[in-house]
Amino acid sequence: MSPAVLSLAALLTAIVLSCVTPVHIGILSAAAAFLIGHFAAGMKPQAVAAGFPVSLFLTLTGITLLFAIAQVNGTLDQIARRSVGLAGGNRGLIPLIYFVLAILLGAIGPGGIAAAALLAPVALPAAAECGISPLLMIVMLANGANAGTFSPIAPTGIIAQGLMDRIGLSGQAWPNFWNTLLAQSVVALGGFLVLGGWRLFRLPAVQVHTTPISGFDSRQYLTLGAMALLVLAVVGFGADAGAAAFVASAALGLARAADEDRVWRATPWSVIFLVCGVTMLVSIAEKTGGMDLFTSLLARMATPSTIPGVMAGVTGFVSVYSSSSGVVMPAFLPTIPGLVEKLGGGNPLMIAYSVNVGAHLVDVSPLSTIGALCLAGVPATQDRARIFRQLLIWGWSMCLLGAIVCQLLFGYR
Repeated sequence: MSPAVLSLAALLTAIVLSCVTPVHIGILSAAAAFLIGHFAAGMKPQAVAAGFPVSLFLTLTGITLLFAIAQVNGTLDQIARRSVGLAGGNRGLIPLIYFVLAILLGAIGPGGIAAAALLAPVALPAAAECGISPLLMIVMLANGANAGTFSPIAPTGIIAQGLMDRIGLSGQAWPNFWNTLLAQSVVALGGFLVLGGWRLFRLPAVQVHTTPISGFDSRQYLTLGAMALLVLAVVGFGADAGAAAFVASAALGLARAADEDRVWRATPWSVIFLVCGVTMLVSIAEKTGGMDLFTSLLARMATPSTIPGVMAGVTGFVSVYSSSSGVVMPAFLPTIPGLVEKLGGGNPLMIAYSVNVGAHLVDVSPLSTIGALCLAGVPATQDRARIFRQLLIWGWSMCLLGAIVCQLLFGYR
């Protein structure tokens, strides 16, 4: 069997295993990269290791380390809980405020998963207390988290831009964020209307009882300052997000802003190595011709005019069971240049947007991390089995809706 076929088979196997087993696909992919690269393609181990995305690894580590500090010392939890009062008891505003809050928390650095983890334990009990449909609240919360997760200083945004840099689509961090924000917002607000959110405005105001919290302490004020400076440095002065985050993390570490052991445990090392391991395997597939075979398979499914919708549908289908940023984006974004060449046309940037959006619209599914976190936040007094089924149906429907939305937004540009 040729190295090209072996590398493609290994990549497709990794995608399938990520859907059906708890095996760490990053480690498995890295091992496959070394085995195929060295023994099948005759590459030296150093050449295989060159496929490890060092810059992406450092950036992800710096950003996630900083926001692990903010999570451990309670800064992010303070922000989330204090925002509940903005609704003033208006039931219609409560899901919308959590939608906006999820965007903001996801965008300032922690990312969509962290935003959902912080907000779900607060938002779902509040929804139950106010008579708001848990499905409606989860749709708003999950789509909000994903709407913010492509920020240039959030982990998923960093992963996306790092992968897009490798295929010649540099300088698209902010457009990528705004386009994803648009698509996620369209779906979320559509869901708000379809699920009857507009009726909530007719109901009497209520008082939401959240857990009492004290004021910000000195460590949290320091953390807020570090987060604000990071955003200012990246947005205002074009600083490297990873480097700026390392500096901020080091300063907070010296100030003892959080327990160091808990911070290291809270840093999502599994996700970081998942992305890097799959990227290594994709690198081997590129060098051996496996990605060329992969793009040939994808090219049979579309035309230059329909490829954005098709890619959104395919990535959405895979992402229902697999990691959107850890497996789907690293596997599919690198196929874009070869796919455009084989189709004889198509806009690479619009296809990339479609991959990013399609892979994340389905994350309302309870089989995804964000959907599961939201489901876990539903109070025990409610029918979680019924909500599970509702979320599963919603997540699957997003495969088709994502394809339609991406075709409309990106298919004719």
